[in-house]
Order: sequence, then C-alpha cells, then structure tokens
Amino acid sequence: MVRTSLPVRWLLRVLAVGYVFLLVAWPVALLVRNTFGQGLSSLTDALSDEQVTGALQLTAIIALWAVVINLVFGVTISILLVRYQFPGKRVLSALIDLPLSVSPVVVGLALLLAYNGRTGWFGPTLEDNGLQLIFNSPGMIMATCFVALPLVIREVVPVLTEIGDDQEQAARSLGANAPQTFWRITLPSIKWAVVYGVVLSLARSVGEFGAVKIVSGNITGRTQTATLVVEAKYQNFQQDTAYATSFLLILVSIACLVVVAFLRPQHASSGRKSR
Repeated sequence: MVRTSLPVRWLLRVLAVGYVFLLVAWPVALLVRNTFGQGLSSLTDALSDEQVTGALQLTAIIALWAVVINLVFGVTISILLVRYQFPGKRVLSALIDLPLSVSPVVVGLALLLAYNGRTGWFGPTLEDNGLQLIFNSPGMIMATCFVALPLVIREVVPVLTEIGDDQEQAARSLGANAPQTFWRITLPSIKWAVVYGVVLSLARSVGEFGAVKIVSGNITGRTQTATLVVEAKYQNFQQDTAYATSFLLILVSIACLVVVAFLRPQHASSGRKSR
C-alpha cells in the first residue's frame, strides 16, 4: 500500500468524492427531486400512460432477449478465447471490445447498412423470406446485443484464465465428455462471473439509446423503447413524464448494481474458502 501524508489523503478523498458527486450523485438527485416534486402524481401519470407502459414492456422484452443471447455467445466466446489457440485470436479479442469504443449511433448505422430491407446487403433477401430486421424488434435486439456483449465476456475471461484447465483435463481423463465437463466443472467455477456479467449486461441493455434509435425508426407504439419515450416526452414538453420514466430506468440500473454488490463479496468469500 502506498503511504502518503494526511493532507494528501484528504485532498485525494475530496477530489474523488467531489468528482463523483458533481458528475453522478447531484444530477441523479435532481432527477429524483423533479420526479417526486409533486408527490407520486408524476410517477402514477407515467405508469398510466399507454405509450410509456408499452415502451417499458418492449424494453423489458428486448433486454431479456439480448441478455439470453449474450449469455450463450458470451460464455462460448470466452471459452474459445481462453481454452483454444487459433489464427486471428487477437483480432477477435480486439473486435469484442469494439462496442466499448464506438458510438452506439455508429453501431446502429452499420446495422442499418447491412440489414436494411431496401439497400442493405442482407436485408432484401431476409425480407423476401418474411424476416424484417430493421425497424422491427429483431434489429433492436441485435443492436442491444452488440453494445452489451463485452460485459459478459470481460467478466468471464479473467476467471477462466485464473482457474486454469487442470480440473477439466482431469475430468476428461476420467471419461467425461465435453458437455459433462462444461456443466459439472467449468460452469460451477465461473458461475459468479457469469451472473455478474449478466446483471451488467441487463443494466446496459435497459438503458441503450443510440443504436436502438437508429434501427428502430422510433415508431410510436411499435418500436419505441423507454429511452426513446423519455426523449419524445421531454421534447414534447411533458417533462414530468420524462423524469418519471427516467427514474424507473435508473431504478432498474440501481437494482442491478445492488445485486452485483451483494454477489461480489459472496464470490470472493467462496473463492477464499475453496482455497
């Protein structure tokens, strides 16, 4: 541990707390104050608005699908990156981090170019076979999967690397096949990393805006998620409803972070006990 003088420690604490307060805590507190400035009326009005409730339902459906898809592919890609050597492994690893460094708007535009039903590379063929991706729920799920995928992989990969493959090789030497090794050895070892990644992925999926706005078309009552409703309500001078809907989104994200906070000590303590 680095030893510093008392004034330096206090200065660092004040800087850290002040930065987080001004950037996160204060704006969120103002949003909560505006939401409940007139009691619960803003919240009840928002929950009685069909546009808001429909958008919340669509957001929940898209987020759940994105989490399930990212769970399957995230764990599979993590095992591929850690347990196997193949050409292009570093390129694949770099591409996984791309959603973290690219604007979601760019992601949405790229998906639009690839899967647009009129001029996209695959869109016309897919729509001729009855599958419309863009301006429909499948395209919104794809955009959400794209932006949330690294959150699962970057949680699972370090744990897989740390535990090694000794137990998996021992299981195979005793006659276990690949599915038995995965379900009985690999998955129990990485389960808390998977849960942590899923919770973060869920929080990210619920709050996605830029990519979803591009590929959804922002059609009221059909492809409008909660974040798009917040923008629409705010621009239409319905700030109270916008604040209340934003508060509900924050509530989901905070719930996810609380779950993660409870899971992390359990994971750490179980790891120490296992040693």
